[in-house]
Amino acid sequence: MKAYVFPGQGAQFVGMGKDLYDSQFVAKDMFEKANDILGFRITDIMFNGTPEDLKQTSVTQPAVFLHSVIAEKVLSQTAPDMVAGHSLGEYSALVACGALAFEDALVLVSKRAQAMQKACELQPSTMAAIIGLSDDTVNEICDQIKGSIVVAANYNCPGQIVISGSVEGINEACERFKEAGAKRALRLNVGGAFHSPLMQPAAEELSEAIMATAFQTPACPIYQNVNAYPQTDPEAIRQNLMAQLMAPVRWTQTVKNMILDGATEFCEFGPGDVLKGLIRKIDPNVEVG
Repeated sequence: MKAYVFPGQGAQFVGMGKDLYDSQFVAKDMFEKANDILGFRITDIMFNGTPEDLKQTSVTQPAVFLHSVIAEKVLSQTAPDMVAGHSLGEYSALVACGALAFEDALVLVSKRAQAMQKACELQPSTMAAIIGLSDDTVNEICDQIKGSIVVAANYNCPGQIVISGSVEGINEACERFKEAGAKRALRLNVGGAFHSPLMQPAAEELSEAIMATAFQTPACPIYQNVNAYPQTDPEAIRQNLMAQLMAPVRWTQTVKNMILDGATEFCEFGPGDVLKGLIRKIDPNVEVG
């Protein structure tokens, strides 16, 4: 069985999608439609902007979404048997399986980016990558931090977890992780504490937009970030998406569940190949393309 997966924020690069725009009429049409919906020419930034321009959350998220959805639209050979996306990538997956219309998903992604940016500005916060410790150890140390918010945000693969929280909390946690034997405990160059309680203002704002958006029954199951389980019920999909911004991305468990349910081949659509590397670390026996 074939699984389609889609990356999240951080996969972007200048020039992303230009080959599709130049060579595929369908891709060009979708990119131009996106320019109209967003009210600015995001393609100019994607194709010819600077890395700093592209790194702005309000640009990055719709850019990665567009590249992913359009790549799947024009490059996929067959329909997937199941789909999943990492954080932002869940919106791309929802389009790929037919649960969300392209236009509706793009509007939600744009609102998501703006809401997250505003939440980041309310309180100094950040994230850090922890390499070489088990999930249980990371969770235990996060729970030991008192007076500051520190939580596991991304369970990316065995031995690679991203934590999220207040600046002072993350700094204290990184020292504790090093003492516990982590190979690395490295602050990330991000503007906020994604997938943590500090995203509550963004989650509330985004939830209103999600409630106002039509969801359809998908053509195949989507494995969602909040619980890593397959879902086909439109209302359950909606509720899981509303919870996503404050909940951890359970990517390790998602991939394991997809494999348990029969996935033998994973295809990543979008900029970069980060998910391919994570999937190989989760299970080196599956085919990744």
